[in-house]
Formats: sequence, C-alpha cells, structure tokens
Amino acid sequence: MSDKFQNKYRIPSARLQNWDYGSNALYFVTICTKKRKYFFGDIENSKMILSAIGRNVEIEWLKTFEMRKDMNLEMGEYVVMPNHFHAIIIIGENEFNRKHNIDAVCGDGGGGGDGRGGRDAMHRVSTIDTVDTIDTIQPNKPNVKKPIDDDYKNKFGPQSKNLASIIRGFKSAVTTFARNNTIDFAWQPRFHDHIVRDNESFQRISEYIRNNPLNWRDDKFYNDIP
Repeated sequence: MSDKFQNKYRIPSARLQNWDYGSNALYFVTICTKKRKYFFGDIENSKMILSAIGRNVEIEWLKTFEMRKDMNLEMGEYVVMPNHFHAIIIIGENEFNRKHNIDAVCGDGGGGGDGRGGRDAMHRVSTIDTVDTIDTIQPNKPNVKKPIDDDYKNKFGPQSKNLASIIRGFKSAVTTFARNNTIDFAWQPRFHDHIVRDNESFQRISEYIRNNPLNWRDDKFYNDIP
C-alpha cells in the first residue's frame, strides 16, 4: 500500500473546521473499551490471544468492508488489543463523496455560501475522558488529533456514508454479540480519529499497529491490573 498517496486520495489542509468525514481519505481510528477494561483477551509472548468477544471484534471489522461496498472502502492494518482496537480505514472515491465535493466547490456545502461547507471543529470535540492515541506514534504533535462523537452530525451528506456511521455500526454489532452471549461488555462512548496526511505517516502508523502486541507493556493503554 505504499502508493496510497500517488494522486489517489484527497489530502486535507491544516485547517479541518470544514472537513467532511465521508471524504476520500485515509483515517487512523482507535476505539477503547469502557474504562479500558480487558475484554478482548490478553498478550502472551508478545502475541494477542483473543477472547470470544475479541474474535468477534475482528469478525465484525472484516464484515464492515463487505457490507459497505458502495463506499469503496479499503482495509489497512488493524489490531485487536486487550482493551482497545486500532485500524486504518480508507474511504475511497464513491458516489456519495463525489457529490459532496461538487457541492462544496459550488458553495452548497452548508457553509453559508462560501464554498467550504462549514462546521466548527469545536462541535466535534468531546469532553468525555479520552486519550490522544496518536502521540504514541508522533511525539511531534500532528495537526489532526481529536475524538469523534458517535452521534456526530455531519452537514455534508447522508449520515450512513461517513466515518462516524462506519464506526457506529461496527461498535453496535460487537455490542449485540456481547448482549446475545450474556457478556457484560461496553465500549467507551467516543472514538479517536487521525487523518493520515502523507505516505510517511501512513507507514509509521501501520508499523505502530503491527507492533502493538510486541510493545504492549510500553503502551499508554497498558494497565497492570486488568
């Protein structure tokens, strides 16, 4: 996937107030369990040993790409960890974001006719206990770093065709599995996202995800008492 940035994806500017999360781009997402409780298994000899619900997390993530073919999704690296889930997901160009981009250029994106489709970024930042996961990978502070509310209302288009709706559906499927199997499970209400801006960041984040089990004891999500 080293050619992901060869004129294939839209790269956002530093100002994200008006970013459409249905756009053709690469996203690094992190989703935590409630209170970071170890639900998904544990690390043994630097390898993740999945519990029943941990296996379901992987199953439901793979299903995501089968169920949403109209969004032209591509799967990057992912890992199920004891109390969180990391993944890179690529939203490709599709009929929904093509229309959004045209609307924005024509000044119909909901931003008061200025062609930017405005929505203030402050409305997308949660005050709930969250963690800046990307700092683990990029200590030099990336431009984009914030949690996304599952109930985030994106002005750019259908709520079923953006990043928030993808994650909402995935989380709901895992929660349903837990309920059907009488597992006392809950997600953290929010999830974190980072827009991947260039190939260097893409490679660094991919490596971080692959090595997460190996580096577990140094991870900010690690807790000696599960």
